[in-house]
Amino acid sequence: MTELSNRTKRPLLEVDHLHTSFHTFDGVVKAVNDVSFAMNTRETLGIVGESGSGKSVTALSIMRLLKSPPARIEKGRILFDSIDLLEISMSRMRDIRGNRISMIFQEPMTSLNPLFSVGNQMSEMFVRHQGLTRREAWNRSVEMLEKVQIPSPGKRAREFPHHMSGGMRQRVMIAMALACDPEILIADEPTTALDVTIQAQVVDLMMKLRKDYGAAILMITHDLGVIAEIARRVIVMYAGQVVEEADVISIFEEPRHPYTRSLLKSIPKLGDASTHGRKRLQEIKGIVPSLADLPAGCHFYPRCPHADPICRQGEIALEEPAVGHRVRCIRHAGL
Repeated sequence: MTELSNRTKRPLLEVDHLHTSFHTFDGVVKAVNDVSFAMNTRETLGIVGESGSGKSVTALSIMRLLKSPPARIEKGRILFDSIDLLEISMSRMRDIRGNRISMIFQEPMTSLNPLFSVGNQMSEMFVRHQGLTRREAWNRSVEMLEKVQIPSPGKRAREFPHHMSGGMRQRVMIAMALACDPEILIADEPTTALDVTIQAQVVDLMMKLRKDYGAAILMITHDLGVIAEIARRVIVMYAGQVVEEADVISIFEEPRHPYTRSLLKSIPKLGDASTHGRKRLQEIKGIVPSLADLPAGCHFYPRCPHADPICRQGEIALEEPAVGHRVRCIRHAGL
């Protein structure tokens, strides 16, 4: 009984000191630099940050979908259900990918094959991972399209991706990701290419399906509005590193890292208005540094409104000023 209890308390996914680099003609790009976090069963974890912060590369590292070369996972561990995904064979990884861990990509048209109907592409998953016959797989595909609220699913299954709208294609991707009842669903910017109304529908659909299927969700986005609605815990990344991690309420009400605070100030809020009827948003000055030439010390130093020369002296460690709240800033207590 004790052994079972300990096993259930163990995180479902542990990313432990992950380093992923791209070896290019211009030098080594440190896309993911010493990233660690854990996810529990049925948890919804958000990863947020600007483009180039390392969010997507972290997800692709977990899925082992990075092309090598130029990508290389230099060191670290990725433990899924106590299995180190970096140590197993690619054949075994393919059995886990799409079956126990699934991923929804930002642009469905780059993930769906334009030469095959939606139903045929979905059927392949059921044939491969669940050993169904072609007819059984087709019927299950139509059922999944119905579950993601696609009208006339039987008809839609026979259509090709280019016959569908962006929102419809994203629903197909969600249906494919959930087809084999995965334990973890990684959603990489699933609403970015959609208009606001469709974004809201996709988020609502994912929340409903999370309750129905019980999968843990790793939501990767630059949209803090989506994070506020769907996540329970949030990781903020900048220049390949985790700069803050806490529960979603603490991130929005008591952010401790200057970058997190800057992100929150750049969000438009209902009721913001000036004498001209609109309040100017506070931009984050400067740009994300080149990952091939990172500034010394705190990587946010050149853009930080609270920068101090001491911030450039050596690596900045992740500290835990409060239980469950980690922050990579030596001045967090005085902000």
